Amino acid sequence: MSIAAATSALATRAGRAIRSRSLRGSRTLRGALLLPLFCLLAGCNMVVMQPSGDVAMQQRNLVLASTGLMLLIIVPVIVLTLLFAWHYRASNKSATYDPDWHHSTQLEVVIWAAPLVIIIALGALTWISTHTLDPFRPLARIEPGRPVPAETKPLEVEVVALDWKWLFFYPEYGVATVNELAAPVNRPITFKITASSVMNAFYVPALAGMIYAMPGMETKLHAVINKAGVYEGLSSHYSGSGFSRMNFKFHGLDAGGFDAWVAKVKAEGKDLSREAYLELERPSEREPVRYYASFAHGLFGSISNMCAFPGKMCMNEMMKIDAAGGAGVHSHENRERLRYDNRHVQQGDEAPGATVPATGRAPRSEPQPGDTPPAGDHQGHDHRGHSTPGPNDSVAPAQRNNN
Repeated sequence: MSIAAATSALATRAGRAIRSRSLRGSRTLRGALLLPLFCLLAGCNMVVMQPSGDVAMQQRNLVLASTGLMLLIIVPVIVLTLLFAWHYRASNKSATYDPDWHHSTQLEVVIWAAPLVIIIALGALTWISTHTLDPFRPLARIEPGRPVPAETKPLEVEVVALDWKWLFFYPEYGVATVNELAAPVNRPITFKITASSVMNAFYVPALAGMIYAMPGMETKLHAVINKAGVYEGLSSHYSGSGFSRMNFKFHGLDAGGFDAWVAKVKAEGKDLSREAYLELERPSEREPVRYYASFAHGLFGSISNMCAFPGKMCMNEMMKIDAAGGAGVHSHENRERLRYDNRHVQQGDEAPGATVPATGRAPRSEPQPGDTPPAGDHQGHDHRGHSTPGPNDSVAPAQRNNN
């Protein structure tokens, strides 16, 4: 072998070695870069996939079953797409080339029948689960294979979403708490849920799915906790600046532990009068746990009917008037009693996200140079185009009629 040929061979081997080391180094670098991403997964909370309540468990199973049914179509489609692309690549001369092919009855049957069967299965599964897991429907079982005993009395808990804290009433025990919830293990729970001002959502991932809390309305949730422990509860619907800190602890306790918890609330709690509630209702963040050994009679009903604040008309009273045909010419007397959004202003607080006409006064933002308010209308407008009550606008919209 000549010197030139030997030199060329050595250079080729050296180049291959360098490329091999470079490739291994590149793979090592990519692996090192992916490692921190896997470390981030350590912070994932899998409570939704590993719940401790039977309702949440059934909801988890529904998610898994629905995902599995959809993967029966998705996975084969992806695999066949890659397989066809590889088999009919340009370099594969052995692949059959048939530009005149246009139809196959057998293939059409598979393409249409398989998704149709999956859709029917998903529809049936969803329909059955929607009715079985209806939050307004009382529980039929405590856990798989264990129906609710006929003599079991559910624990009733009345939930109020405040700005930005949670208030829980226990009518059976006459106590109330703020930002702390407790229930006995394997005893059905009936939640009655409402809100004091803006829409919110009550959610304990380990217990059951989220349920909306809305002012002037009452929603329900039936659930049960099957394992003792301390679980996270939260607001899952944005409701203002304190939303992210609107959390609470849910304690699943055995029968003795729950009785001890109730005794602790009664021993350490104060009285939640209507005046104390109005003070508690003021918007606040990072509220500590509070206990109330007693609460005013009918307080939850007044909150859900939006008449806890003195002088306000209850929603059920207004609906009764509407059902009777309205108050006619006397409806103007109810105008102020029907204004719910101004109670924070009357208390000296700014309503969450307040603006005109919620506060009844001009917005905080200053008019821009060159802005002029429009004229010629009996109803005033601010510089942003929001309407404000005019001097002749004395009839409450909810009570207007032609009588």
